[in-house]
Amino acid sequence: MTAATTPVVCAPLRVERAALRGAGVSVVRSGMGPRRSVRSVARLSGSPVLVAGLGGGLDDGVRPGDVVVASEVRGPDGRPIPSPSAPLLAGALRRLGLNVHIGPIVSSERVVDGAARRALSGTGVLAVDTESAWLAPAGAPFAAIRSIVDTDANPLWSAGAVPRGIRALRALRRAVPAIDAWSDALGEREVLLASPRSFCAGVDRAIDVVARAIDRYGAPVYVRRQIVHNAHVVRELEQRGAVFVTEVDEVPPGQVLVFAAHGVTPAVRAEADARGLSVIDATCPLVSKVHSEVRRYTGRGDTVFLIGHGDHEEVEGTVGEAPGNVIVVEDVAAAARVAPRDPGRVAYAMQTTLAIDEAEQIAGVLRERFPTLQGPRRDDICYATTNRQQAVRAIARECDLVLVVGSANSSNSVRLVEVAQREGVEALLVDDAGQVDLRALKGVRRIGITAGASAPPHLVDELVHCLSGLGPVTVRESQAEPENIHFTLPREVS
Repeated sequence: MTAATTPVVCAPLRVERAALRGAGVSVVRSGMGPRRSVRSVARLSGSPVLVAGLGGGLDDGVRPGDVVVASEVRGPDGRPIPSPSAPLLAGALRRLGLNVHIGPIVSSERVVDGAARRALSGTGVLAVDTESAWLAPAGAPFAAIRSIVDTDANPLWSAGAVPRGIRALRALRRAVPAIDAWSDALGEREVLLASPRSFCAGVDRAIDVVARAIDRYGAPVYVRRQIVHNAHVVRELEQRGAVFVTEVDEVPPGQVLVFAAHGVTPAVRAEADARGLSVIDATCPLVSKVHSEVRRYTGRGDTVFLIGHGDHEEVEGTVGEAPGNVIVVEDVAAAARVAPRDPGRVAYAMQTTLAIDEAEQIAGVLRERFPTLQGPRRDDICYATTNRQQAVRAIARECDLVLVVGSANSSNSVRLVEVAQREGVEALLVDDAGQVDLRALKGVRRIGITAGASAPPHLVDELVHCLSGLGPVTVRESQAEPENIHFTLPREVS
């Protein structure tokens, strides 16, 4: 970054600047109020600016000592000045143990209190200050954080003001590492988007099943386990009226129950029937295919080697088709020592969300050890898993860093991280933009982004938007054949 674009932290007051002592970036005292702020920003020559100081809380959920990160700053004219990198900065602050809120900050020409404060609090703004809108540079990265010193319940000039001020200044001091990380992460970047990414047909179908069930039967609709392995999807469906349970016995008799996309054992189906539940099966058809294979193999007397992870819900459901005749094989070492009842009567099946190369290595060891080993006519790993792994492998070779959007319990998302890492690039799994560690972006100029098959596509869009708050971003999308597969819905919701 050139001298003209070297980032600057603006601390309006001397006491705020003192709290930021030790920061690795230049901290200037910009002065209190609009007039001094305008003079200060004129001297910054278009540098990226982060405003850090004390502020007043406007929302009932904001308390003294909390930190508000501006998603946008509004001046007296109401014009919003966006700060796209806010989720990245807020995530860094939360990892420091601070209580953080993201939302609009309004800049007033004078300190507000009483009726003026209450009027502002009804506009959806979280905090108020007297500088940020005037310190925002034109055409350069901008961020603002305010450590809350007063609220409507705790006015600025009231008993306890000094202890609250000390608490707010301590929070500001604790924020220094996050401020440094934001400054270090600034720069121009290219983003390579893997294609395809995000939702597959099975995930789309499962989410649609729950949504339609709520519309048709009314809330609540119960869902056994997570419908798909993504925290955002689960949270959105909960807001619509879905109730997620661990086991069938948590569902009141006679209620509607949806089986998740990962499938269930016959024993679970029998229990649901015994409780008189109205069951809607959202199992992915490709998972159902694996269940069918296991029933066919074990029905003719074979022992089935199920290549997969024993603690995954999909594997648990598949093993339940014939518990005494299915052996889970998790890795090459297990494949080298597994001992079936009859080595001449063996078959294999696969968890649908495995890494292709690892699964094939395991299958290769089994084929070498058991010459009569039977397998599916086509690999069990689903088309979406295969396509997404090929796509991330292609972009990883060009990137300094790969970000995979997906939840930690999503097998296919974790496999995407592993595939990228085997290409020799650092790869991180993030649930959303707020989980991206700013420190990982330092010096990174080309970032690959993909999303697991259970991650909503809007999370990728939001991540790219957040990165644009750190500097200019050029987006390039890899070319691939579109996925045109669709699965029919269960008759109960079709």
